[in-house]
This record gives sequence, structure tokens and C-alpha cells, in this order.
Amino acid sequence: MSVADDAPVAVVTGASSGIGAACAMALAEAGFQVVLGARRLDRLAEVAERCGGRALRLDVTDQACVDAFAAAVPSCSVLVNNAGGALGTDPVAAASVDDWRWMYDVNVLGTLRMTRALLPALIASGDGQVITIGSIAAREPYRGGAGYNVAKHGVAALTRVLRIELLGQPVRVCEIDPGMVQTEFSLVRFRGDADAADAVYAGVEPLTAQDVAETVAFVATRPSRVNFDQIVMLARDQSSAQVVHRRPEVAAR
Repeated sequence: MSVADDAPVAVVTGASSGIGAACAMALAEAGFQVVLGARRLDRLAEVAERCGGRALRLDVTDQACVDAFAAAVPSCSVLVNNAGGALGTDPVAAASVDDWRWMYDVNVLGTLRMTRALLPALIASGDGQVITIGSIAAREPYRGGAGYNVAKHGVAALTRVLRIELLGQPVRVCEIDPGMVQTEFSLVRFRGDADAADAVYAGVEPLTAQDVAETVAFVATRPSRVNFDQIVMLARDQSSAQVVHRRPEVAAR
């Protein structure tokens, strides 16, 4: 995929798979030079090769790694904060503090570290954008989502206050909150239990990573006067976090 040398730069975190990888592809197709960040460099390099982008190791929970990444990206017009994840479904009474700490660190503090590190470049671009991938979990608490609910509510608050703080600066801020998206997300949440992960999507046609990526590219290519503050994306079969219509014919696929 060929992109002009003077094209604006877009950074995508968590870009080695799923929504992040799809965002890298969609932004490259939209004409951006894409810099991809993730911990799994082998998979990241494969995605970068497909989209003509640049792969850099990135662990958003490691400040030194974030600083090194930002130093290697002197110009940036779009930051897609996609890195994140969930662990477990324990209720508050049985919560693992270690799991909660990891979810807060990767989702909230990871978003903070990346935004803070690249904000000078985004402002200097004269037309920057911060696009943060949140979750329906940031909109409504649900049973089995305690720690993730807390983390994603934190991400939403961070994103919304950033929008307020940057008013008058040449940087737009968008929060995109998807519902069910079939990626590796549930496999990580259930610690590699494929049956439990597959059961989440049984009978449902969920969103795809490409659906979210196309929305990111749409937001990123609007005129500079336009800001999409918040977008909620749900599958047709889902009306809220845990209200889902399951169809036997889909389960049989």
C-alpha cells in the first residue's frame, strides 16, 4: 500500500490484531502514514507490512517505552488510543486487585501516557485528533463487568475532560464506544478459554473490527470544523450491554 511521503501521520496503539490492526489498515487506505504500536512485534510487523506502515514496540503500561515510542514519532496528526482489555468477570466481592490494577493501568493510564506523550505533536500539527476506543462498558455497568466497567468509565471521563481542556486548541477529541465486537478480546478476558469466548457471540452477528475501523477512518477524515464527541456502536442484535437477541440460525454457523 503506497502512501505519500508528506501524508499526515496516524498512530494506532494495540495494533497487532483486532480493532487496532483494522484501524491501521483503514487509516492507510484513507491516506495516512501509519505508525503501529504494540508489544507483539512479530504480529505487528505483519500488519505494518500489509498497510505500508511502520512498526514500533509499545507497552502502554511502561512509561519509558511510551517515551521512546513518542521520541521516534516527531510528527503526529491522529492518535488512536486502542490498547486496552479486560480480565475476568468476578464480582466486586471476589475481585482480584491484581486484575483490576492491570485493567486500570492498560486502559486508563495507558491512554493517559500515550495522549500526554503525543499531545505536543498533535497540537503542532495544526489539526490533530485523539480518537479513543472505549466500550459500551463505559456507558452502563453490567453484571460480570465490574473491573472493566470501572476502567472504561475512567477512560470515558479522561476523554471527555480532555475535550474540555483542549477547547480552543487545534485538536479534536472523539470517544468511540463499541458493543460486541468479535476479536481476541473475549479470549483474553477468559484467559484463553475458547469455549467461554465463543459463547459470548453465540446466536449473534456481532460487529467486526473492520466496522469499528471504518468509523475511525470516517471520523479522522472529516473537515477540521467537525468533531464527533461520542459515538456508540452496537450490533443490530444488541440494544445495550447485556440485552442481546440470539438467533438459532446464527449459532449454527
